[in-house]
Amino acid sequence: MRIVKLTEETRKDILENLLKRSPNSYREFEERVADIVAAVKEKRDEALFDYTARFDGVTLTKETIQVTAEEIREAYETVDPSLLNVIRKALVNIRSYHEKQRRNSWFDSQPDGTILGQKITALEKVGVYVPGGKAVYPSSVLMNVVPAKTAGVDQIIMTTPPGKDGKVNPSTLVAAKEAGVDVIYKAGGAQAIAALAFGTESIPKVDKIVGPGNIYVALAKKAVYGNVSIDSIAGPSEIMVLADETANPTYVAADLLSQAEHDEMASAILVTTSEALAKQVSEEAARFTAKLSRNEIIQKSLDQYGYILVAETMEDAIATANDIASEHLEIMTRDPFRVMTKIRNAGAIFIGEYSSEPLGDYFAGPNHILPTNGTAKFFSPLSVDDFIKKSSIIYYSREALEPIHEDIIQFAKAERLTAHANSIGVRFGKEVH
Repeated sequence: MRIVKLTEETRKDILENLLKRSPNSYREFEERVADIVAAVKEKRDEALFDYTARFDGVTLTKETIQVTAEEIREAYETVDPSLLNVIRKALVNIRSYHEKQRRNSWFDSQPDGTILGQKITALEKVGVYVPGGKAVYPSSVLMNVVPAKTAGVDQIIMTTPPGKDGKVNPSTLVAAKEAGVDVIYKAGGAQAIAALAFGTESIPKVDKIVGPGNIYVALAKKAVYGNVSIDSIAGPSEIMVLADETANPTYVAADLLSQAEHDEMASAILVTTSEALAKQVSEEAARFTAKLSRNEIIQKSLDQYGYILVAETMEDAIATANDIASEHLEIMTRDPFRVMTKIRNAGAIFIGEYSSEPLGDYFAGPNHILPTNGTAKFFSPLSVDDFIKKSSIIYYSREALEPIHEDIIQFAKAERLTAHANSIGVRFGKEVH
C-alpha cells in the first residue's frame, strides 16, 4: 500500500479521488439504466423477462419467477446445518439491537382542550434488493429484513438475481425465510428495481426499496426515487482505520483487506501518527494479499483507492477521518473511547483492536447497510426508522381555538391568503374577504 504524508493538499487529492467512486460520477450508465427503467414501466413483465434472459441468461415466466415453497425446502436441505445455526445466532443479536430502535405514537393533551401528537405507522409494502454476482450475501438479507420486520411492515418482498441454473443461492433463501420475508422473486439489476417501483403483472409495486447493489442498481434506485422511497444510493464499500503507535499492524492490515476484497472500487485507508506502523502495515498488507483467494480484486482496490496516511498529530488524523466520513471506521489508539467522542462523521464506529469490521458485518447486531462516499455526513445506517412514517395529530376545542384565532387570521392576511384567514374566522362569525 502506498504511504503518503498527510497535508492539506494530499487530503484534498484523496477526497477527489474517492469521490470518483460515487454512483453520481457514472453518467455514462445513466442513459442505459433510464432505458431499462422506462421499458419495464411500459412493458412490465415482458421487459423484465427479456432483461433477465439477456443479463442473467435465465428464461423466466410468470409461473417461474417466484421462488416456491419447494425451492425453499430444498435450500434448507442444501445449506450446512452449522451455517444455519450461525444465521439464527446472528438473527438474535440483530433483532435485539433493532428492537431498541422502535418508536411509539405519542399524544400530549392540555387542560384547555388541545391535543397534539405524532402517529407512527409502518410502511405497507417494502421491496428488499439482495445482490448476487461476485459474491453471495445472506448477511445483507438479515440486515435489510430485520428492521423492516421489527417496524411492523405488512409485506416484505425480496428480489435477487438467479444463477445460470435459474435458482437462487440456498443460503440467501434460508436467510430470507429465517428473517421473515413474505415472497421472493428471481429478478436482479435495474430491471428488478423498476419492477418494484412501478409494479408488473408478476411483481407488486412497493412503497420503498432498500438494499445495496451494483452501479446499475444504484442508478436505478436514483431514477425511481419519488415514485417510491429508497434507503440511499450506495457506493462501493470502504474502511478507514485510525491508529497510533500502539496498534497491532497485523490486525490493521487484515481489517483493511476485509473491505478491499469486496470489489475493485472498494477503498481501504489507514490514518496514523506512526511512521513505523505505516511501514509495518504496508508490509503485512502485501503479505496477506499474496495469500488471499480474492487477491486480484484486493490488489486493484489498493492500487486505486488504498492509502496509508501519516499525520503529524492525532488531531489532524481525526480531522481527516471526519472529512472522509468513511462507511466503516475502526479506532485502534491508546484511548479509543476518547478519540470516538471526537468523531463526527462515520457510518459505523468500531472501537478497540478486537472490534474488527466483520463483527459488524455479520454478528454484533447493528446494521451493516451504511452510508458511503462521504454521505455519513448526513445519512445514517439503515434502521427501524427507515420503515415507518409519521403523521402529525392536531385537535383543538372551540375553547382552545378562541383565544388564538385572531393571531392566525393576522398571520394568514400577512401572507395574503384570505381563504386561510376565512377558514378560521367563520368559526367565530367573522367572514374574511
